[in-house]
Amino acid sequence: MAMIEAGGLEISYIDEGDHNAPVVLLLHGWPDDSSTWTDVAPQLTAAGLRTIVPTLRGFGGTRILAPEAPRTGNAAMLALDAIALLDALGVDHFLVAGHDWGANIGEALAVGWPDRVERLAMLATPPRLGGMPTPPFEQTQRQWYHWFMATGRGAQAVRDDRRSFAHLHWVNWSPPGWFDEATFERVARSFDNTDWVDVTLHSYRTRWDEAKPDPRSQWLEDRIKATQTLSLPTIYLQGALDGVNPPSASKDVPSKFSGPFAFVTVSGVGHFIQRENPDAVARHLLQLFTGDPTTLTDTTDRSLFMTKARPFLAGVAIAGAIAIGANAFAKARVPVAS
Repeated sequence: MAMIEAGGLEISYIDEGDHNAPVVLLLHGWPDDSSTWTDVAPQLTAAGLRTIVPTLRGFGGTRILAPEAPRTGNAAMLALDAIALLDALGVDHFLVAGHDWGANIGEALAVGWPDRVERLAMLATPPRLGGMPTPPFEQTQRQWYHWFMATGRGAQAVRDDRRSFAHLHWVNWSPPGWFDEATFERVARSFDNTDWVDVTLHSYRTRWDEAKPDPRSQWLEDRIKATQTLSLPTIYLQGALDGVNPPSASKDVPSKFSGPFAFVTVSGVGHFIQRENPDAVARHLLQLFTGDPTTLTDTTDRSLFMTKARPFLAGVAIAGAIAIGANAFAKARVPVAS
């Protein structure tokens, strides 16, 4: 991965594709890292796009340079980090896709720099436009970890065993068996960053006013709360089996967008959509980023079911053909009555 100093950070990032091509900024979430886009980004570059995939502050190789700088993680501050990176790379206009934390960073970028962000894809986490009301009790139960980290003892528990804490969410947020332990262990190395816990705690505490946003980003946090809708072409990808933000938690998402918009439900997957069905995610991103936005329409993507069913259906077809052939052979052997 490449490294660059920008915005008070040393940022680890991947930059692939033709540097004269349209830029897609791919933003990861929590608890995850930039490898979440490994199977998606090549499909975008193969279609003629340039992809820039940064590692967020507090994760992996991205470091906050000044020892005295606050270890903050509110979405608006992470958006400022992204702008600092793009400015350092000489990128003006760009497209953005974000998962989880990355979805809200992308939303913040669209609010703060509407003349630069051309299209937006949000995966698995609803927008915070207009502010974040206290969720209903059912959703609060799913977000128990938010409130857990707002307490001193909860914060200490995360400091004591960050990997087990993160692992629990991988298990709970998507269908059983969706990942292998070797993959999680590779990703969890990103959580060994010395600032990971502080950035994590700050990110979740600021959402419910248990901590203040980084002062450098207050203007953007205020603008997000004051913005009711966005008009740029947007898609929202919802995992049908998401264990933390299920379809019931995203029912109001379409009302937040006044321009071309599509709500895409991806069947058979949970929260980590781009890891669970990267081909479907790449296909929908390409439709948004390279297609006519006026053709965006709500849809349910069942491609994962079809992929899993294809060997079974092929077997059924073969068995059917054998049965038909056997039946025909049996009939041919029946003696003709005299």
